[in-house]
Amino acid sequence: MVLLHVKRGDESQFLLQASGSTELEELTAQVARLYNARLKVQRVCSAPNEKMKQVLKKTVEEAKAIISKKQVEAGVCVTMEMVKDALDQLRGAVMIVYPMGLPPYDPIRMEFENKEDLSGTQAGLSVVAQAEAQLWWAAKELRRTKKLSDYVGRNEKTKIIVKIQQRGQGAPAREPVLSSEEHRQLMLHFHRRQEELKKLEENDDDSCLNSPWADNTALKRHFHGVKDIKWRPR
Repeated sequence: MVLLHVKRGDESQFLLQASGSTELEELTAQVARLYNARLKVQRVCSAPNEKMKQVLKKTVEEAKAIISKKQVEAGVCVTMEMVKDALDQLRGAVMIVYPMGLPPYDPIRMEFENKEDLSGTQAGLSVVAQAEAQLWWAAKELRRTKKLSDYVGRNEKTKIIVKIQQRGQGAPAREPVLSSEEHRQLMLHFHRRQEELKKLEENDDDSCLNSPWADNTALKRHFHGVKDIKWRPR
């Protein structure tokens, strides 16, 4: 299975596994559904009022952990089933708080029923319409008419970073050649090397005076057969 590290812009979102033979039409839709479903969980977790917060606190924490971007660092792949489970847990917790049900206009109920209206909101700008979603890798759009293997080859152990984008927004910024940690290590190595060269330069003139070739009497002593004689008291 190819491991996809999905990003939006420069921000990590989640890890996803897919076979190289997967049609990109299907994969793009899958990534978009999963991306938008995670946003739904985030919206539900941020909306509870004071009464709901006490009961929902643990459930919210568990749901947020499932969709957390830290899952990327932990190497955990996120599936649609995991996100649906998080929503089901939140739905159950809301039913405990409101056994008679929420009013039809309540934003939480509208989220659960997929009737949310995000027009004109900041949250709406984050959503990527499934039909308009694009995946990009290595500055190339992964066209829906092709398969994943058409771009990454047949090695099922490949790991790639793909970026999800709304059609019409242009190509996303390319990934840096070095990560921030790799760049830090490189600069640290460069600094140490500079310090070493500086010390060698400072010691160069003095250290050469101790070399045999720097002794201007060495040739004379050699012809007199007195090379390397050491004097010491009896």
